[in-house]
Amino acid sequence: MSESVPAPMLVVIDDDYAMRLSCAKILAKMGLRAEVFEDGARGLNGVGTCKPDMVIVDLKMPGLSGMEVISRVHEIDPQIVIVVITGYATIDTAVQAMKCGAYDFLPKPFSPDELRLIVNRGLERRRLALESQRHEIEQTMLKRRFVTFVSHQLRTPLAAVHQYLDVLKHLDQAGDAAVRRQEWLSRCLIRIEELQQLIADWLTLARVEGGSLSHERINVDLNQIIAGILKSYEQTAAAENVFLEAYLPDEALFVPGDRNCLNVLFDNLIANGIKYNKPGGKVTISGAKSRGEVVVAVADTGIGIPEKYRPFLFEEFFRAKDEGTKRTAGTGLGLHICKRIVSEMGGTIDVESQAGAGSTFRVRLPAWREPDTVGSQCDAERQANIDSR
Repeated sequence: MSESVPAPMLVVIDDDYAMRLSCAKILAKMGLRAEVFEDGARGLNGVGTCKPDMVIVDLKMPGLSGMEVISRVHEIDPQIVIVVITGYATIDTAVQAMKCGAYDFLPKPFSPDELRLIVNRGLERRRLALESQRHEIEQTMLKRRFVTFVSHQLRTPLAAVHQYLDVLKHLDQAGDAAVRRQEWLSRCLIRIEELQQLIADWLTLARVEGGSLSHERINVDLNQIIAGILKSYEQTAAAENVFLEAYLPDEALFVPGDRNCLNVLFDNLIANGIKYNKPGGKVTISGAKSRGEVVVAVADTGIGIPEKYRPFLFEEFFRAKDEGTKRTAGTGLGLHICKRIVSEMGGTIDVESQAGAGSTFRVRLPAWREPDTVGSQCDAERQANIDSR
């Protein structure tokens, strides 16, 4: 059973007993928690103890003034929302309070409805500020993790290339030197190709995260996209002793989307089907229309995905590390990129897998719908009538 979220906490600081009592009653009826204090010093101690979401403070009090309280509250927590109440309301005092960091200003006397309105508005401000703060923290942690990952992933192939080149530099002129030189050059090229793929994935991910990857919404035929990708992987699949087959309808599978995005999406899925397959295995691509959607399945007969890893499969940088699984080069970004592309296009992607028997990735995208020409014509006629007036 999940714990209930506690009601927001408010601190009221006012030297007027009747005002403190009235505010406490109104806030209690709103379902909020409240603590009241009679002067600024006690109120600041209460803020430090209660950790409130909002502080309601009178400007004119003996000892610490309301202005001093405002500045000291924000030293404790800059996200606390502060509402100033005063019986000496002027434009100058309101401006001064806002400059000190107050969120809003409420002249005395005020009605319960006025207090409820300003409290609800302030708490909403607090909620949005905390959400923004959490988002910034998450983004900061993501960037740190990304930089750490990038540094490690770049360092490994670069160190290998450096080592290979050093071997070439000191390679003797023995009879087999030419063969050995070719071997080390081939190793360098493989590592450099890994770096190129790594950089390409990072750039694609940056475009996805920036929301710029799928702005285009044109009529794209997935039959053509998939046929082109399969053609490009014929030699790779043959080298891995993997067979490619497609079961696509004669009619076009039109979806609204970005052609480059769709190429990235299905290229990743088909490449994975080949990469994680077994010698003599198959990658089967099928597509069909179903209830306003286009459904494409990419199935392989490969190593499969252990059940414990499936919930994390679409997370960035995730790669299964079970002993005995096929070790392949990769960045751990491919499926995360696929998930983001499909989501941006209003679709879904899921996986069915059995360890040792293969996996099937199923993509569902909204099918292309022709614009309502009648409606568009009526709109154009209405606009023409308006323009002629």
